[in-house]
Amino acid sequence: MIVLPSIPHPDFAIDLATLSLISVLLLLSFLSLCLIFYFKFKTHNSYYLQSFNALWTVRFLLVLFIILWSLTEALRLPFFRKHYIYPFFEDLTLGQQASLCKLHLVLSLGLLEPGFLVTLLFLLLVSIKKRTPRGSWAFLFLLATCLPLSSLQFLFVFFQSSRSEFPCWFRRSSVIVRDGSHSRIVLCSSPFLSISLFGAFAAVYGLYFLFSCWSVVSLVINKKLRVRTYTLAFTVLITVTLQVLFLVLSLFWEPGELTFGVVEFIEFLSTFTCAAVGQGILVIIPIVDSLAVGGDCCRWYPIITQTKTEEESKEESV
Repeated sequence: MIVLPSIPHPDFAIDLATLSLISVLLLLSFLSLCLIFYFKFKTHNSYYLQSFNALWTVRFLLVLFIILWSLTEALRLPFFRKHYIYPFFEDLTLGQQASLCKLHLVLSLGLLEPGFLVTLLFLLLVSIKKRTPRGSWAFLFLLATCLPLSSLQFLFVFFQSSRSEFPCWFRRSSVIVRDGSHSRIVLCSSPFLSISLFGAFAAVYGLYFLFSCWSVVSLVINKKLRVRTYTLAFTVLITVTLQVLFLVLSLFWEPGELTFGVVEFIEFLSTFTCAAVGQGILVIIPIVDSLAVGGDCCRWYPIITQTKTEEESKEESV
């Protein structure tokens, strides 16, 4: 492994900053859930919002993935585990603590983050469909894309030979170090195999997402909606790329060094930004806009709504 110069040993400042951002994202997610259920209840019998209501399960799924990802991210933080997990499970061995890191790795890079990215892509694709597909199609779409990735991550993380010819950073998901009180603690890390799998997924996803955004922009006339599309595309593509980049950079330092913690924090910050912006553009803003106009726009891109409104005005004139 290549070893680069590092900064002195860190304290818990990075963990506290990460937990603060996790709290912000959870608050934003609970706000989204309140809006989703309030909007569904308020517009249950609305003609204009029938197609939007058909997607409420998909939007709920997007927010659920983000909530679960946020909670899972807390598992890798030594500060969180020491104060909120270990006091209730005092008999946890170092091996069992290392299993928590493996669980975080599989859930985060194998299921939850790919899950909310794929759900985000699904919402983007159906925005240009003339007919709103059922929510069950989103589950099939998710299974087809996320199940192979999560299965491979599970196999690579939990079933690996201890006599592998590859270096330790190629397959290591955790290390044991001593903290300031000279107690042994487990720190989580991302092995090269898991990073490679997620990087391959990110490359394919980025190309398909870029093509989907181009298709949406070609159909949207409204300037405000174009700005939202460009913002979403720029945010997702940049943050996913940065995440993969900093995951790779984390291999150059040992867990426990401040440089490693800073690199991990930037990687987390990239995903946090993607989740917050995606949730805002695809969940919060469309619902707020629809409530503001009394239900005249039923979806993010109100192409179908405009057609329905024109047909109704013709009928009224007759």
